Amino acid sequence: MKPILSRLFAFLLLLGSLSGCGYNSIQQNDEAVNKAWGDLESQLQRRADLVPNLVATVKGAANFEQETLTAVVEARAKATAVQLTPEMLSDPEAMNKFQSAQGSLSSSLSRLLVAVERYPDLKANQNFRDLQNQLEGTENRISVARQRYNATVETFNFSIRQFPNSMTNSLLLKLKAKEYFKADAAAKTVPEVKF
Repeated sequence: MKPILSRLFAFLLLLGSLSGCGYNSIQQNDEAVNKAWGDLESQLQRRADLVPNLVATVKGAANFEQETLTAVVEARAKATAVQLTPEMLSDPEAMNKFQSAQGSLSSSLSRLLVAVERYPDLKANQNFRDLQNQLEGTENRISVARQRYNATVETFNFSIRQFPNSMTNSLLLKLKAKEYFKADAAAKTVPEVKF
């Protein structure tokens, strides 16, 4: 009877120690990062889908700076060409390429919207105003999605570094820390608006 009780006690002790090892919470945090990344990609896709409509509307309503329109179209093509899968979220080089492509598109769109300010007929066009509002809303959604992604990365990265989760990760899961979505270098300079 005594060996059975000691085995039962050892089993319960082992079971109790496993519940605090962090295996499940690390898995949950990893999935949260993947979900946040998917949400961010969804917003980036929404922007990529809106850009051709915006450019077509601008082309139809005004004949101006072809260079600006070309830059927007090229930046959109580059931004949609660079793909980043959840497996690549731990690769700093891949994340930098992705962020650079997205930053280039944001910069081109900013130049387009500033150029539009010079054309009152275009601003009066209801279709353009609607698209501009959607684009501005999309940019805000992307900003929120980036913040949420970075918050889930922070939680995940902490969870794989926290004891005893760090032991569980190093022995069983071997997951790497995820990369944060960082601001583009050009975002550090204040845009200059001239009238």
